[in-house]
Amino acid sequence: MKTGRVVVIDYDAGNLRSVARALGHVGADPVVSADPDDILAAAAVVLPGVGAAADTMLKLTERGLVDPIREYIAAGRPFLGVCMGLHALLERSDEGGGQECLGVLPGEARQFVAAPGRKVPHMGWNTVEWMRDHPLTNGVPSGSYFYFVHSYYAHTEEPGIALGVTEYGDDFA
Repeated sequence: MKTGRVVVIDYDAGNLRSVARALGHVGADPVVSADPDDILAAAAVVLPGVGAAADTMLKLTERGLVDPIREYIAAGRPFLGVCMGLHALLERSDEGGGQECLGVLPGEARQFVAAPGRKVPHMGWNTVEWMRDHPLTNGVPSGSYFYFVHSYYAHTEEPGIALGVTEYGDDFA
């Protein structure tokens, strides 16, 4: 692999090719890889994902990717978790009775609770309010609409962790 590329971590996630195409669309030259050396040599890393926390952690472990991901992030290098990729960064997930995750960020993935007027999964447009400035959100005004399709959300008590917050019955990161 050429150094300085964006690496999309391949652990058989269903959306990794879509993430790679989106990165290419905005001018990146992504490589999809399951090679720990590619991750450690990358300019930026994206962990995509759809599916279950247990399957994600099993596949990351089987491919020897857990320690390289943690090492890469600990070095303060650019990293983006998308969907299950974000949940995997947390300490644990409530999914399937509980699953330990990467433990990079304090918190857990919690399941939405169905209630009158609140269906699970949450599907639809919500505004996101930025909690702080970040290069990822440059040019995207606070209050912009994003489309959500999910049953779990990232929950943390740690101030300053969430970049943006939206609401579906309760506020969530």
